Amino acid sequence: MGTASLCSSILLFTLIFHSCLHYNAVVGTEREALEIIIGGGGYSPAPSPENENCPPPPPPEPLCPPPPSPPPPPPPPPPSHPPPSPPPPPPPPSPPPPSPPPPPPPPSPPPPSPPPPPPPPSPPPPSPPPPPPPPSPPPPPPPRPPPSPRRPPSPKPSKGFVSKNIERDYHIIQRFKKLIINDPMHITKKWVGNDVCNYPGFKCATVPDQKVTALAAADFNGYSFGGPDLQLTGFLDRLLDLSIFHANSNNFTGPVPKSIGTSRVRYLFEVDFSNNKYSGGFPMSVLQATNLTFLDIRFNSFSGSVPAEVFTLDLDVLFINNNKFSQQLPRNLGSTPVLYLTLANNKFSGPIPRSIGNARNLLEVLFLNNELEGCLPYEIGKLDKAVVFDVGGNKLTGPIPHSFACLKKMEILNLAVNKFYGPVPEMVCDLPRLANLSLSHNYFTQVGPECRKLIKKRILDVRMNCILDLPGQRSAADCAKFFSIKRTCPNERSLSYIPCRKGGYSSSLETSDQQSMAPAPAPITYNALKPHKLRL
Repeated sequence: MGTASLCSSILLFTLIFHSCLHYNAVVGTEREALEIIIGGGGYSPAPSPENENCPPPPPPEPLCPPPPSPPPPPPPPPPSHPPPSPPPPPPPPSPPPPSPPPPPPPPSPPPPSPPPPPPPPSPPPPSPPPPPPPPSPPPPPPPRPPPSPRRPPSPKPSKGFVSKNIERDYHIIQRFKKLIINDPMHITKKWVGNDVCNYPGFKCATVPDQKVTALAAADFNGYSFGGPDLQLTGFLDRLLDLSIFHANSNNFTGPVPKSIGTSRVRYLFEVDFSNNKYSGGFPMSVLQATNLTFLDIRFNSFSGSVPAEVFTLDLDVLFINNNKFSQQLPRNLGSTPVLYLTLANNKFSGPIPRSIGNARNLLEVLFLNNELEGCLPYEIGKLDKAVVFDVGGNKLTGPIPHSFACLKKMEILNLAVNKFYGPVPEMVCDLPRLANLSLSHNYFTQVGPECRKLIKKRILDVRMNCILDLPGQRSAADCAKFFSIKRTCPNERSLSYIPCRKGGYSSSLETSDQQSMAPAPAPITYNALKPHKLRL
């Protein structure tokens, strides 16, 4: 019986011991797995003896002792990590063992609600007074201005050309050459090779903004080029660096190129289409060439009206004579800044606009051989720089305005072949530079002593008027017929106004108080009345 009881005790003890070993193995495996999941792992110290789940087995007892009382169930081990399922809040940690503690696990993510504020920190000890500030460093030197952007290098021309611009213009000239069928001076036979700058009729210069050699001038004056389809379209509008184009006395036909504005041919400032075979309306494309200073379209067959915008171009020279223009002169005629204005030999009608007095740059103006009517405005007397004023061969009428006494530099004054009447003002005959005063074929009735001096000097021509005591006058019947119709001018008082004189008014027989002046250079606008090229 005793032996049986002893055996029972040993068997019970053995079962309890094996169960403890199995639990420790399972718990250790789960711990290692959990440490890997939350970022721990590696070395883990052995659990402290206080946390052992099962005590070591007691020393062997003698055979068959009285059975010991069963041991109490072991307490549950305090988990160092939460199990996979949500556990209750862990107990406070045990005091650390002598060996270094394991690294704490990373904190769990903060809950959505804000954490409680931390305890207020203890007040810091009073800081020592700040040291005095170091002396401020000297101001840095002003930054250098950024370097100007370098102009991209011009494309290299093909072999034999001095620039890409010349190479481009070479091909344009060769295409234009094929249109010239008549070349009496054999000019185009010399348009051979890459040295375009030495072709007859062409000149080169440096383009201001590109600093490369380019074609700057084409001067075909007097070459008499001809051909059934000799047009400038495709030539003049493609020579993009051209500044001067003269083609006087050739046989160009068709329309004037439309694309010669400054947006394309940037430097074009002289255009001469004179004495060719152009027809149709005014070449409107020249209005886009706002850099023009010289425009000559005389001796063609242009017709219709001249746009008012022409008189706002910043020109020095405007020659549109010897065409077929027919219209009243634009009211803004005086807006023109030109020095030389030639409208002769057209069919302009109506009065001379009063705005002409604003064209204070005018040196020479030719209105001759048109169909102008009405009285001369006194504002003409404001043209104090003018040396030539010619309105011969029109239908103008009225007395000569006394304001003409202000034309101090006048050399050639032509009022012939009109319907002017009244006495010739003595102050006009007394102009200091007057070299030619033509009043023939009018209805003037009186001349004074100063005017008679000019008649003797052959400066004043008063033939075919109504001056009774001079030879070569109209018949009495002719004069009587003219004066049988009452003739007046609007604002006749203005005809006695002298803008350059104090007081402003005087009688027609009063002489000028101006002193003699040195003669001015010979006038040039009369050269425009010939079809050949001009020499300005």
